[in-house]
Amino acid sequence: MQHLSTDATGIYVDAPPEAVYALVADVTRTPEYSPEIRRCTWLDGATGPVVGARFAAVNQAGRGPAWTNKPVVLFADPGREFAVRRTEKFSGTLTWRYRLSPEGSGTRVEQSYEVDEPLTRFGWFVIGTLYGCKDRRGELQANMRTSLQRLKGLAESGSPQRQAAGS
Repeated sequence: MQHLSTDATGIYVDAPPEAVYALVADVTRTPEYSPEIRRCTWLDGATGPVVGARFAAVNQAGRGPAWTNKPVVLFADPGREFAVRRTEKFSGTLTWRYRLSPEGSGTRVEQSYEVDEPLTRFGWFVIGTLYGCKDRRGELQANMRTSLQRLKGLAESGSPQRQAAGS
């Protein structure tokens, strides 16, 4: 059985912390940089990142079908930190976090996750056997690195607005 506890990775982004925060805190933009998130939409009348706001996230990993979870915003500190916690049946509870620190003319961005409640044996069976994710820790680390590289590209492009389809 696989094991997850916590992991983190970071990158330097040549953009101010407020610009990077605007990207990570707008969960509807997460599919632009995350390899596993296909769609995010605010729920219950929420329109932006405030503590307690919920959103639906559609994820897809490995060879399995997409699934939906409903994270809640834990921290929304503009220019400094954005964190969400998601709980899924059989898949435990994870907190995903972005910490932003000014560095030179840009921002040091750290993305991390922490397992608050571990995955069940059945959850590991689904992930490992049905979805074919045999090294989930390694996959999540690679996904965080990819996410940060894509986030860097978006932030450094100087265009905080969502790119129009086909442009």
